Amino acid sequence: MNTSLTRISLIDGLRGFSLAGILMANMLAFQYGVYGQNELHLFGVEGVDRAVYSLLKIVVVGSFMPIFAFMFGFGMIKLTESLQSRNLRPKCHLFRRFLLLFVIGLLHMNYVWEGDILAFYGILGFFLLMFLNRKPKTLLIWAIILLVVAGLCGLPASNPMNPLANPTPQMETYILQSKEVFGSGSYAEIKDFNNHADPLGGEVNPALILLLLVFTPLMTIPMFLLGMHAARVGTFDDPRAMRQVYVRRAKLLIPVGVVLKAYSVIVQHLRGGDEWFAIGIGEAIGGTLLALGYIYAFALLHTRSSRANRLSRFEAVGRLSLTNYLMQSVICTIIFYGYGLGLFGRAGVSVGLLIALTVYGLQLWISPLYLKRFRSGPAEHMLRIWTYLSWRGQPRKKKRSEQMISDNAPGMN
Repeated sequence: MNTSLTRISLIDGLRGFSLAGILMANMLAFQYGVYGQNELHLFGVEGVDRAVYSLLKIVVVGSFMPIFAFMFGFGMIKLTESLQSRNLRPKCHLFRRFLLLFVIGLLHMNYVWEGDILAFYGILGFFLLMFLNRKPKTLLIWAIILLVVAGLCGLPASNPMNPLANPTPQMETYILQSKEVFGSGSYAEIKDFNNHADPLGGEVNPALILLLLVFTPLMTIPMFLLGMHAARVGTFDDPRAMRQVYVRRAKLLIPVGVVLKAYSVIVQHLRGGDEWFAIGIGEAIGGTLLALGYIYAFALLHTRSSRANRLSRFEAVGRLSLTNYLMQSVICTIIFYGYGLGLFGRAGVSVGLLIALTVYGLQLWISPLYLKRFRSGPAEHMLRIWTYLSWRGQPRKKKRSEQMISDNAPGMN
């Protein structure tokens, strides 16, 4: 297989693979709410469901969204290189791309589901423009520094400085109200609740909230930068040649990541309030290491010709990643919210996991069929139109004068 085509299919496959874990993790928020997903005792979750929840927290939650962030950073560099080869300005195109991503995220958050991540990615994209032309070594150093800082600060919700770490009576009231509103309310009632209900009771210091908004991205930015670094150094340019590298990294990162995350989950289960420092390391650092391990393990599978064909469906899902992500929200809110089946807080973690696997299975089946007739998904095509300011969704060709200058440049003939 052509090396370039192998690389492209691998990148699409990784995006599709990440969406499987993202849906399984988001399923907790779909059926218990963004705030309620960490307070399952308020929903009476015990026994097998509690065990499944712990398993999800170890192997899924916090380790698949970083894969998507990694691919986001990787894609930034590859798009930049493509635009530069056409003598187009990368930052202008990326700025437009991130702006529309932010707008789509806001619309998704306000009209479909409160747990949107696209608006956050759009904002971070503007910040990442500062790293666009940095050397690979610089990207790696910054990624390591920010990752260590995130872990040492215990930035996850376990940090006692976080107002969400120990739910207040107002928070518990909000969660119980959400169970009623989301489970049996109309679309208008749910939208009104999302826009006006206050889970914090208005008692949190605004300065503290601002501080959290500034530092929370530290947990995500390292994976963006590592993705940019991987694109710069060619980690996936020739997957078969890198096979042994993938093996060594997967064997190291997956066990270490699982151990750190398992320790974090165990400590939280025991309610060790003084262990927030260790929990921070487990969730921030462990989650990132496990995500990297998953990336290299998937890349390893992709290098085996006997497995590559089986992974082609992941590639199709990945090519439609934005559309599939939005459709997951539409489908799952219909399943769990009152204007649909109304299963919010009632199905249980195990059943929720089965629903997630079923929805993703449908996307694995439908995505290849869709791509037989269309080149891209509707959301992807809209993003390309706005990025390139072209109805065809393709980069504009060089102007004739620019082409003549390029053709007569020294060393070109």
